[in-house]
Amino acid sequence: MTVDQELAGRFALVTGAGRGIGEAVVHALVERGARVLATDLDPAGVAALAVKHPDRVTARALDVSDADAVERLVDEAERELGPLDIAVSVAGILRGGKVTELSDEDWAATFAVNTDGVFHLGRATARRMTERGHGSIVTVASNAAGIPRTGMAAYAASKAAAVMFTKCLGLEVSARGVRCNSVSPGSTLTEMQRAMWADSGVDETEAARRIVAGDPESYRTGIPLGRIADPEDIAEAVVFLVSDRARHITLHDLYVDGGATLRA
Repeated sequence: MTVDQELAGRFALVTGAGRGIGEAVVHALVERGARVLATDLDPAGVAALAVKHPDRVTARALDVSDADAVERLVDEAERELGPLDIAVSVAGILRGGKVTELSDEDWAATFAVNTDGVFHLGRATARRMTERGHGSIVTVASNAAGIPRTGMAAYAASKAAAVMFTKCLGLEVSARGVRCNSVSPGSTLTEMQRAMWADSGVDETEAARRIVAGDPESYRTGIPLGRIADPEDIAEAVVFLVSDRARHITLHDLYVDGGATLRA
């Protein structure tokens, strides 16, 4: 198969790139010709990506909740590797539980990564992209940002905040040639999803069947397309939004959930 090189010559930074959706985003960007600075709190996964793509991927450890660390890394990247054309926030955590049982630490930790981390990267990269008059910023959020979910209040609220932040940022920088969009996945076959299944005490096959079928007792619809997403499904949406094919799209939140939220 011929590899499309629509992103040749472009440089991207991806957070949460060590596994799951972030890893898939890195692969998809590289396949389209981009160079990628792959970052993650756990350096092992991004180091493996750099070994696999030695000429295209640079690996760095990064805690997105640390504003100074994000600013330093973006500054270092631009000085040593080149100006950033693309920034993708994927880093995220899930602390589940009913609101009445949710700890202050769980709430704060969730927002520190899922919301503050998006703010830190968006601010640092937008400052530089607006000076050059071009760039694309994408936040990987969640369809939980748009529909209430039991046991997921912190996660859903943090993702909703990230989506609105991305839209506000996009409005502020649009006149300077920078586009800002978000991708909101539904259930996706990642380690985060499998950890939720493990916590439920139900085997993976049955847990997946229940997600596809839906659960009226928890007010959750099923998935009309009849399958759980692969990380690559989400990565393809990200690549579309950062490409010139989406050059007239900004302030958009693209749901990639198989129709699970029944969005109008």
